[in-house]
Amino acid sequence: MNIETIKAKQAELEKLIEQFQAQATVIEIKERTIKLHHGEHYAGAVLDADGNHMHDLVLLPQRHGKRVNLNAALEWAEEVGGALPTRQELTLIHANCKPHLEGVYHWSCEEYEGSASSAWACCFDDGNQGTYRKLAALSAVAVRRV
Repeated sequence: MNIETIKAKQAELEKLIEQFQAQATVIEIKERTIKLHHGEHYAGAVLDADGNHMHDLVLLPQRHGKRVNLNAALEWAEEVGGALPTRQELTLIHANCKPHLEGVYHWSCEEYEGSASSAWACCFDDGNQGTYRKLAALSAVAVRRV
């Protein structure tokens, strides 16, 4: 191998690097308006595994006020015109709405895959997620998906 061969390989590599760096991921955010009602907080955009926008999340102002089991939390969320958040949504709420939340465990709407008698919850103090028996008494927040 001589210097000219090495320089040719280097030029080929530089061209490949330029092509690679020119690749871009495009994220389109369609123009949208989200109306927040009194006391609501915008939690953010919920994305799928590929980074595509699924919906926007709004934290409702109502708080249950008591620790309740999962079934009671699901019913309450529906009564106030919302739903319990998913695990992903709980993380988003923790990241963007923490000042408006009590730093305790809150129910998600997701059952734990390893046991039909357990479901996921998130602590709004540190963002930790864990599973609890559905009969456990935890806090709850309600969300609406836009």
